[in-house]
Amino acid sequence: MTPDALMAAWLERQLPPEAADWVLTQRERLRAGVSERDFNLAVSWTPRRLGKADLALGPDDLAAAGAARRGWDPRGWTVDQAGRLVLLLADGLDGPAFAARLRSLLATADLSETITFLRGLPLYPDPASHLMRAREGARSGMRPIFEAVAHANPYPAEMFDEAGWNQLVLKALFIETTLAPIQDLDRRANPTLMRMLCNYAHERWAAGRPVSPELWRCVGPFADGAAREDLARVLRTGGDAERAAALAAMDAAPARAAAE
Repeated sequence: MTPDALMAAWLERQLPPEAADWVLTQRERLRAGVSERDFNLAVSWTPRRLGKADLALGPDDLAAAGAARRGWDPRGWTVDQAGRLVLLLADGLDGPAFAARLRSLLATADLSETITFLRGLPLYPDPASHLMRAREGARSGMRPIFEAVAHANPYPAEMFDEAGWNQLVLKALFIETTLAPIQDLDRRANPTLMRMLCNYAHERWAAGRPVSPELWRCVGPFADGAAREDLARVLRTGGDAERAAALAAMDAAPARAAAE
């Protein structure tokens, strides 16, 4: 089953009949072809017609999501977000036309709409054509927008080059959001990122500010002599969480060396 069909089924199961009928009817109208104005109206009306309740998903639903699109994780989504994406995907636009529509939507989107459209990145046709939109979201200083791209989203790990990926990880630390929900964080670790993170840690220390224990997760696998000194410092002076993270990072370094 395709992602849009799955979301439509989830909505039909969860929503009151009147709301479910509305979104499914709009989906069929869009498939038949409507003006861009009618499309925009349907998208804008979706929260009012469906509400904003959390999307109720069980283990089987999440497994179906992963089968429909590797890495797709709709946990934490709401019914209006799913509804908007069902409508956005309804008429099967090809890559360039879809990219133009998404660009237009994001240019005028409010915060809620922006989060929805960025969460949908892994579901869109021609993924490369949306890279600029994704990079813009990953540069945002607004945490909800950044997290819509960075958290529980396979798109960055699949599409960002090394420089873009490294900036995303560093940005997460800068705006003080967690690294744990970033998909493929360990797989995309690299020596350049290791050095960037150690430099960032030194800047924080010099300013008398704390360093997130999560930072060391991306340092350990590529830790050089200077990085090992940083880890030793954390073991000497850090709190329990920091020392645990430093120990895990030091354990990862020889494991990577042995594997190579």
